[in-house]
Amino acid sequence: MDKTNAKYDIYVQTLREELVPAMGCTEPIALAYAAAKAREILGEIPDQVLIEASGSIIKNVKSVIVPNTNHLKGIPAAAAAGIIAGRADRELEVIAEVSEEQTRQMQEFLDKTEITVAHVDNGMTFEIVVTVHRKDSYAKVRIVNYHTNIVLVEKDGEVLLRRPVLGENEEGLTDRSLLNMKDIWDFAMTVDIEDIRGIIRTQIEYNSAIAEEGLRGDYGANIGSVILDTYGEDIRSRAKAMAAAGSDARMNGCELPVIINSGSGNQGMACSLPVIAYAKEDHKSEEELYRALVLSNLTAIHQKTGIGRLSAYCGAVSAGAAAGAAIAYLCGGDYRAVVHTLVNALAIVSGMVCDGAKASCAAKIAASVDAGILGYNMFIRGQQFYGGDGIVMKGVEATIQSVGRLGKEGMKETNEEIIRIMVGE
Repeated sequence: MDKTNAKYDIYVQTLREELVPAMGCTEPIALAYAAAKAREILGEIPDQVLIEASGSIIKNVKSVIVPNTNHLKGIPAAAAAGIIAGRADRELEVIAEVSEEQTRQMQEFLDKTEITVAHVDNGMTFEIVVTVHRKDSYAKVRIVNYHTNIVLVEKDGEVLLRRPVLGENEEGLTDRSLLNMKDIWDFAMTVDIEDIRGIIRTQIEYNSAIAEEGLRGDYGANIGSVILDTYGEDIRSRAKAMAAAGSDARMNGCELPVIINSGSGNQGMACSLPVIAYAKEDHKSEEELYRALVLSNLTAIHQKTGIGRLSAYCGAVSAGAAAGAAIAYLCGGDYRAVVHTLVNALAIVSGMVCDGAKASCAAKIAASVDAGILGYNMFIRGQQFYGGDGIVMKGVEATIQSVGRLGKEGMKETNEEIIRIMVGE
């Protein structure tokens, strides 16, 4: 893709918007961000807190450990972290710098403060409203559609900021509908590496560091270590183990940042760490690795555009399939190999449910990466799934659209049932 092509800058900007650092699982961190902003507007520590959240937010915050909190978990903990120690200007790194004293103050705040959590359904899959009170004063912050999209700031009846919310659209971001696999391939193969070097280099550094920590430490169910202990250290096992280990650490309190994809650290790791492992194994050049990661990241974003940020469809599936596509490229595959790998992977694991952020995410990532690798190995042996095989359609774009429809529309009731199960209704 030539730089004179209007899509070139849009694709670069899409990577800049999506591949950003986050400390901890992004839904609790988005809640901490909203709480930190509300406390900032209030101007003092509140004595009452009301958290209103959509079901998908409740699902993804309920069971995950919030970093830098001495292993606190859940919605009140995320809000307390933002209120006591949050720096709203850091956005998804809002609680990246927390002192021991602030950690102690978080527990004191939770012990003495009235914190109410309410499930709201305003037709938005992604919605967080935090209202903080101190005596007769209050401040309110609302986030919708994506993790840093503040659309309302209010204090004592005065609206300080209001942005229109036009349904479940991602206003303020580049147009994701311009993504398609042929252009993604062309862009990845021709992009000036200097235009994406900083973004991709940071992803390699951050995500590799937390994966290595996940293998060293004792986090969650230690899926990464289990894979290596069980299956050995061949490249296929290491690719799955690295991605799983990063999730092991991140879901269970590790205080290292990750570079996210489509609003998710797990997806950011799943579409990068297996690719990095394969590039190292085959002694690929830095340029080949960077192009593979551009391909993987944009392929994951393209799939998620139709599904949405949050749904009952596990985002690891999209990221694992994208990693498989990039691995196909690293193994010498052309565009045809890449798209057949992607379709094969989606045929294998589409439909895996998301039941919130927690330790088992690491195992789901491993299964999704395995499907991506299997999808490529099917292709090089002349095997594939065809249009009409279940939700597989003729052509990669039609298949991506059908999977998007499944995840966004078909699994709505599944999502509601998962939420009811998780909250004990």
